Amino acid sequence: MFRVANVMPAIVLFAALSPLANSAELVSGKVIPIWPGAAPGSEDWTQKEVEYRSPDKKLMIRNVTIPTLTAFVPEPDQATGTAIVVCPGGGFRFLSWQNEGTEVAEWLRKRGVTAFVLKYRLKETPAAEAEFAKEIVRFFSTLSDFRDRDMSSKSAQSLSKDSQDSGSAGIADGRQAVKLIRQSAKEWNLRADRIGIMGFSAGATVTNGTVLSDDVQSRPDFAAPIYGPVFGEIKVPRDAPPLFILCASDDSLAEASSARLYSAWRDAGRQAELHLFEKGGHGFGMTKKNLPIDGWIERFGDWLSSRNLIKPQHNQPRDSSGPAPF
Repeated sequence: MFRVANVMPAIVLFAALSPLANSAELVSGKVIPIWPGAAPGSEDWTQKEVEYRSPDKKLMIRNVTIPTLTAFVPEPDQATGTAIVVCPGGGFRFLSWQNEGTEVAEWLRKRGVTAFVLKYRLKETPAAEAEFAKEIVRFFSTLSDFRDRDMSSKSAQSLSKDSQDSGSAGIADGRQAVKLIRQSAKEWNLRADRIGIMGFSAGATVTNGTVLSDDVQSRPDFAAPIYGPVFGEIKVPRDAPPLFILCASDDSLAEASSARLYSAWRDAGRQAELHLFEKGGHGFGMTKKNLPIDGWIERFGDWLSSRNLIKPQHNQPRDSSGPAPF
């Protein structure tokens, strides 16, 4: 069942206009609007935010007009000074809030990372549940024809335009989120040179758009686009941050894009790591599939550990619901 989310508490939290938080307010679950007032470009949006459940009972959100960050703060004795903005996916029509957002953030929090789940602005969808369901069926039908190995195809051109039209506000939110956290690093006991971003599918598009920002204050220090399609030419910034790129080989939406992004980074002399699992499809997030890809987030943890962004993996809690390392 859908329900309209109460966004007023989020608005009230911004009333003090402090950049992000006071040191006495470092608590998990704190919701922080990222813009002072209405987000630029959506001042006249009137759609009502809606929360609902996926078939597997995971929380989803759509019709976002007020972009926010939800904080997941580690225990002080575990904190590493690293922050990561987590961007759930959903084709810019909804956010897979739990599977690709809060569950990821909680995994990071347990390992000393201050994680912020970004609720970025989305394309408007019908308020009525039945009409929304029909639109999503049409959207997924379009995706079924898409192959990112052929970016010249009609379906690729259509999806590229849709992503550009629908994703510009979300990318602006991603850039603002990184900038806001960096400006408030001291208040959150963070290091200003350890601000990263990661995203899934459309959230990876937000991630890549943030990485490619011309504003140094908005550019993350590291990034992890997870199964994200890439449209158009990739212009690697001269000081581009390290990337952790991950996808499944049977994901027709992002497999070729992931390889292309990796090659562009390496050709430009920048640091990147690419993981292509044989099976896993698209949109797995934290859902277990009884496949090797279930350990993907452990591989991300290894990468963070190798860059001294979290403590070594062998000292970290392991998710008992997943398989052992392979």
